[in-house]
Amino acid sequence: MASKKNHILSIAKAFIGLVALVVIGHYFNTRFDLTEDHRYTLSQPAINSVRDFSSPVIVDVLMKDGLPPEFARLKEETKQLLEAFAAENKEIKFSFVNPLDEGQETEATITELQGLGLKPASITVEDNGKRSQEILFPWAMVNYDNKTMKVALLKNKLGASSEQRVNNSVQHLEYAFADAFTKLGLKNKKKVAVIKGNGELDDLHIADFLTTIKDYYNIGAITLDSVATNPQKTLDQLEGYDLALIAKPTQRFTDPQKYVLDQFIVHGGKSVFLIDQVAIELDSLFNEKGSTLAFPRDLNLNDFLFNYGVRINPVLINDLYFTQIVLANGEDSNTQYQPVPWYYSPMVFSRNNHPINTNLQAVRFQFANNIDTLANANKKTILYWSSPLSKVEGTPKEISLDLIKTSPNKETYNHGNQPLAVLIEGKFQSAFKNRVKPIDLKNPLDQGPDNKMLVVADGDIIKNQVRNGRPLELGYDKWTNNFYGNKEFLVNSINYLLDDTGLINIRNKKVSIPFLNQEKVMQQKFKWQLINIGLPVVLSIIVGVFYAYLRKRKYGS
Repeated sequence: MASKKNHILSIAKAFIGLVALVVIGHYFNTRFDLTEDHRYTLSQPAINSVRDFSSPVIVDVLMKDGLPPEFARLKEETKQLLEAFAAENKEIKFSFVNPLDEGQETEATITELQGLGLKPASITVEDNGKRSQEILFPWAMVNYDNKTMKVALLKNKLGASSEQRVNNSVQHLEYAFADAFTKLGLKNKKKVAVIKGNGELDDLHIADFLTTIKDYYNIGAITLDSVATNPQKTLDQLEGYDLALIAKPTQRFTDPQKYVLDQFIVHGGKSVFLIDQVAIELDSLFNEKGSTLAFPRDLNLNDFLFNYGVRINPVLINDLYFTQIVLANGEDSNTQYQPVPWYYSPMVFSRNNHPINTNLQAVRFQFANNIDTLANANKKTILYWSSPLSKVEGTPKEISLDLIKTSPNKETYNHGNQPLAVLIEGKFQSAFKNRVKPIDLKNPLDQGPDNKMLVVADGDIIKNQVRNGRPLELGYDKWTNNFYGNKEFLVNSINYLLDDTGLINIRNKKVSIPFLNQEKVMQQKFKWQLINIGLPVVLSIIVGVFYAYLRKRKYGS
């Protein structure tokens, strides 16, 4: 009897303990991340991005069930990450939806999704050795307070396998969602000034980039023409902004204009200089001769940039890692468009040496120059180099379309790894220190606080193409239908220059996702089916026979 009571008491204690654990788990939600790379442990900037939401944030993830293994893994990783965000703020709600349900996979639906800016991905599905192609929209829509942000879940990279694409995508997920949450929660946006007055790119050709960054920043234009009549007013207006964007100027800067820019920078204003030191345009080659002269462009900025630690040289980069241009052959209805190699448009790959360029698609440069980094107190980080198989060509130089008709001599491409984009950080000194000032300004400084500047030796890196008078997406080439990473590079750059939260540093987080070797799976499919199905049956029979033998021996007469 006592034994029976003890047994009942033990069961009661176990039940009470289980109930207690459930109650504690309900009120104290603790997660343990046992992964080697801590992929489910959010960084502090990511946590901060969701901390202030006080009403529901709805995340719709456009991924269905039944995906190939690598995309099923991406879906699972997305779910785990969103659970981590939801654990930090219960207002984060998410669900997985299939935008192309059975019976709904129509051209109209696909067109509608593409109209929202959601690019589809084509995936290969294998079923019993048969392959088929399916359309997938690997995106998430984050909704809050009547605003919606799109999050690309799939990170494309030229030449990457499906597994590599998914691995790159998983590495990017935390930053992508934290970035979207941050934009939705922004109350006080920083301000970006687009500098005008020196022949910079017109608004139509930088429209896509400006449209993209307006989610983060307020944008305005400052014209330096007014420096000639009222320099102090121009500087006061400029100092109302946090960053100055100088996109491909083609006319000389006067010393007063440079001094206004200099004082904006020395007082702490961030800056992006996208400079062409050689005057040449691709369109200028499309004439009867099929050639034009490339010559140095004097912007009167050499001494200015030299002071900060860089020099852009009036040369051209000729690179065997190239992008293509398209030439027309034939006339009228017989016209054919043929993509051809163009060595003055380098395809530049990231070395993943900084949060700005980590895990980016190749960037397209056009008629790029090279940059010398000079010794001073400022820190210089080269973000992009030309390929090892590139060379430098001096100017003036005639550039001809006949270049495509001859095979390049690889032995001459021995001047590679030329710097093309440089990030400068430090306490900037005025370029006019110990010099006669060209104009009088209030409170001039010779030395400023910590600051950052980006210099790129190519103005066209920010230029979007145009179709029917409308801007196309920056990085998209309408002639070859290729996409390049120009927009993401420049957006990351602006974010880094103006980021006070450290959010962009999440991009340095390394995540490695192991995948099954599909070739081995197919080759060894029968072997593992036999082991997983046949072995348990055989073991069960052996155990059963052995158990029957023991019973017979014990109880048999």
